[in-house]
Amino acid sequence: MDLIEFLLSNIWAVFLIVLFFGGSIFVHELGHFLAARSRGMHIERFSIGFGPKMFGWKGKGGVDDRVSGLPLGGYVALPQLADLKGLEGEPTPGAQSLPPAGYADKMIVAVAGAVFNVIFAFILAAILWGIGQPVSSDQATTRIGYVASHIELPDHTLVPSPAKEAGLQVGDTVKAIDGRQLEDWQDLLQTLVTGSQRALDGRRKTVFTIERDGKIIDVTLYPILAGDEKMRKVGIAPAYDLIVHSVAPGSLAAGIGLQPKDRLLSLDSTRVLTIQTYAEYLGAHATQPIALTFVRDGETRTVTLPPRNATQPKEPSEIGLTFAYESKLVHENPIKQFASHLDKTWQTLMSLVNPRSDIGISKLSGPVGIIRVFHLAAQADIRIVLWFTILVNINLAVFNLLPIPVLDGGHMLFATIGKLRGRALPANFIAATQSVFVVMLFSMIIYVSFFDVRRWVRDVRQAPPPAAAEQAAPTPTPAPAK
Repeated sequence: MDLIEFLLSNIWAVFLIVLFFGGSIFVHELGHFLAARSRGMHIERFSIGFGPKMFGWKGKGGVDDRVSGLPLGGYVALPQLADLKGLEGEPTPGAQSLPPAGYADKMIVAVAGAVFNVIFAFILAAILWGIGQPVSSDQATTRIGYVASHIELPDHTLVPSPAKEAGLQVGDTVKAIDGRQLEDWQDLLQTLVTGSQRALDGRRKTVFTIERDGKIIDVTLYPILAGDEKMRKVGIAPAYDLIVHSVAPGSLAAGIGLQPKDRLLSLDSTRVLTIQTYAEYLGAHATQPIALTFVRDGETRTVTLPPRNATQPKEPSEIGLTFAYESKLVHENPIKQFASHLDKTWQTLMSLVNPRSDIGISKLSGPVGIIRVFHLAAQADIRIVLWFTILVNINLAVFNLLPIPVLDGGHMLFATIGKLRGRALPANFIAATQSVFVVMLFSMIIYVSFFDVRRWVRDVRQAPPPAAAEQAAPTPTPAPAK
């Protein structure tokens, strides 16, 4: 019953997941299918998903078009390209007697899936370029708005934050990390968590290049692993303006004349650039009057917030205000979007194979994790869904072109080795290698799915805001689509 209620209450999200995630897999397989047909190759089956057939029909030329039970990717069964009966099922009688495909045929068919993903991503990027992508003010900056004094470790121990120890200050603008130029806060997080530098004593190390009072300074920090995902953290948050969204009737804020759309500047002489600073300052000075400075209609005003006692309000930082992020539409051209997504994908892959980094397979996302982010994005804005679909398609293209047996890149690798040696690799060797990597690949999917499910359960318990869909750190790696 809970599942039915979930589906009914999230029908729009489910529709978008099927349309864009399922569509991305379909587009990939369509590339293989059309390329194989154009090269005159025999096509056994066109399947979305793996495993037992759920439903399907006979397509043109007798192709078995189907939807299968395990939604972990998809495949086009091409006996002339590779023997994958363990994954795709037994070929029809006579398929073994088909003439072998030529080198050009194999390369074109193998790469076509990735090409179609790139084309699909480019179309979506062009649409997003036209309608604009919403970006909140906290994500569009690299300016520091808050420096935590302590960070909580996974065992709930509090330790001094690396940012505080290194002397980072509110208002500093982070220009680069480890020599890598930054564009926005997501870029900052991505570069930080995928970093791999170590000090001589083995501690994690990173160098922030910051701008402070017009001067460029290099600051060395020693990140720690913290948070539910045990990522590199230093204890900073982005700067943004606190804009009053609502004022509770009869509250202290209403009593001193605050109104929606007021832009908070400072509490006494403390500049307020994050909700953390606001809450901490009010909590620490609950028994004292506070000069609250804000901007209304271009005019700077100051009012006095009276002292609060233990019963009014319940929390020292509650005075009856809620705040909203300022957001703007960014019209980024498709080339720049592609460059940004490819860059993040490359960062993640390099970090994954670097033994000194803290990014392991458990930090990646499989089908469950991708659906989770699609669900969050669908609850926020259709344009975020488009943004994430572009990322997924670029990841599908890159991931499937890796020279790993079973993936498209593996087919290309075997074909190229055969071309260079003047004869194809032994069929038994290819079949055995493919079988081993099938097991490894699906084991990896099951492994990352365990962590995906755990993250989803944690999200439900913590009830994160929909905007979290835009704040993923490492680039998610989709399941393969052969």
